[in-house]
Amino acid sequence: MDRGNRSTVVYEFILVGFTDSPQLQVVLFMVFLMIYTITLLDNLGMIVLIKIDPQLHTPMYFFLSHLSFCDLCYSSAIAPKMLLNFLRENKAISFAGCAAQSYVFGSFVDAECFLLAAMAYDRCVAICKPLLYNITMSRQLCVSLVAGAYTIGLVDSLVHTHFAFRLSFCSSNIINHFFCDIPALLALSCSDTWLNELLLFITMSLVEISTTLLILVSYLYILLTIMQTRSAEGKQKAFSTCASHLLCITIFHGTLLFMYTRPSSSYSLDTDKISSVFYTLVIPVLNPLIYSLRNKDVKDAQWKVIHKLLSFS
Repeated sequence: MDRGNRSTVVYEFILVGFTDSPQLQVVLFMVFLMIYTITLLDNLGMIVLIKIDPQLHTPMYFFLSHLSFCDLCYSSAIAPKMLLNFLRENKAISFAGCAAQSYVFGSFVDAECFLLAAMAYDRCVAICKPLLYNITMSRQLCVSLVAGAYTIGLVDSLVHTHFAFRLSFCSSNIINHFFCDIPALLALSCSDTWLNELLLFITMSLVEISTTLLILVSYLYILLTIMQTRSAEGKQKAFSTCASHLLCITIFHGTLLFMYTRPSSSYSLDTDKISSVFYTLVIPVLNPLIYSLRNKDVKDAQWKVIHKLLSFS
């Protein structure tokens, strides 16, 4: 097919989803509804907990609250429409709705990359320069880092969304996916997508390289500091402080590298659906669980809230 000589106006896309089996769709609906409900409760709970507990008014938890906000936003851009499609035969999404879903999802995923890097820098300062921590990680710096993360995410996603939705979709409007992901749209288009692929590769590489490099340098300094610590208790505390963050970073960046740094010729959309479920729905539910289960401050704050609620009942 000559990619670029044919054109048509597309007013809506059809999201294929996971399966055509009605019985399996009901099962998947229940499973993903449970996951999304936990995501909402966990991330909203984390945001509220950090807001109401004075002991959590520190840079680390300031970043964590915005991490929960990002998880909440990009999962909510995907899950409601996906759940609705499990229950009805018409799985259409409007052209504008598809663009909006892609834009919101991309914005907050990008922002999360930079938030995780900011959190690594925060842990580096806390462990390597504890006496200068409050001065270095000032409120102004923390707000600037978060604002920068959101700004880069919004601009980067705008570029990809703009170029993706200028393409022609003349052969089909059926997206073999459960949401409007950029690689799925590129695979569907009959236009020449080399510019889109180049932009996706360059921007994702820049985001991944810059954030990963900052994370690696931060943890290299942390490792060197820990090795110089004589106290076994001090080493254990330092490792415990960083373990949750490292686990979240590994899961998140590993999945993104697999999904977005490949040429479209290597896409296997049926396989990629499984990977997409992991970072669109599973990671947002894992992050607050990882931080709450491994973090003494968060667990103490949770018990305080529980005791207060029990005392009122």
